[in-house]
Amino acid sequence: MPAAHAGRPCETQPVRVAEVTRGLALAQATAQRLDASGASVVVLARAGQDLSAYGLSWSHLGFAYKDTAGSSAMPAVWRVVHKLNACGTATAQLYRQGLGEFFLDRPFRYEAAFSVPTPEVQARLLPLLRDSARVANWHSPAYNLVAYPWATRYQQSNQWAIETLAGALDDGASDRPRAQAWLQLRDYQPGRLHLSAMTRLGARMSAANVAFDDHPNAQRFADRIDTVTADSVFSWLQRAGLAGAAQVVR
Repeated sequence: MPAAHAGRPCETQPVRVAEVTRGLALAQATAQRLDASGASVVVLARAGQDLSAYGLSWSHLGFAYKDTAGSSAMPAVWRVVHKLNACGTATAQLYRQGLGEFFLDRPFRYEAAFSVPTPEVQARLLPLLRDSARVANWHSPAYNLVAYPWATRYQQSNQWAIETLAGALDDGASDRPRAQAWLQLRDYQPGRLHLSAMTRLGARMSAANVAFDDHPNAQRFADRIDTVTADSVFSWLQRAGLAGAAQVVR
């Protein structure tokens, strides 16, 4: 399949040696910080592209969990479960990667951020993240970079993460509509992008993975595009008492 991307531009150039070195160095620094946190599960984000024009620091997040590889004799390693878009298409799938792979996607900024969930949240997430069938329960392959948070026509990467979190924490949030209802009940507030009609038209015509037809007309025609941003997830996790403040790794 084509290269998978999320939270960064779609590029076909091969990764250079210097980029591999920087990506692996960031992966090592992140692993050290995650080990020191004492956590078994964290919410992990990267800065795949420059979103500073929208007041955003992070473009893409997933769940990192400590994998014991099924044996106490093997050293535990960190794995990342996240959703990636197949480059140049409107489809996506879930991936399970090491930290090195997670940071080899030629990020805009070689920094990471993570938030440590409460022990109760970690205990609910860990068995789910290890189970490939369960973790896919809230996944929809139809991908839209700016998917509306309260619709199910499409799904973007960060949206899959928080819907999966909802499903892990509440057995009643057994599908996407119920997970979104749980998030609304707990006052998740999506990020808001201010995009003009010309900007939306240009994005829709030039990218297969951008659509606006799932957004309410009143908001769309007022140039207000709500979507699940990594920054908004970090803020909500702390506000809701589900995780600590985001910590930056450089």
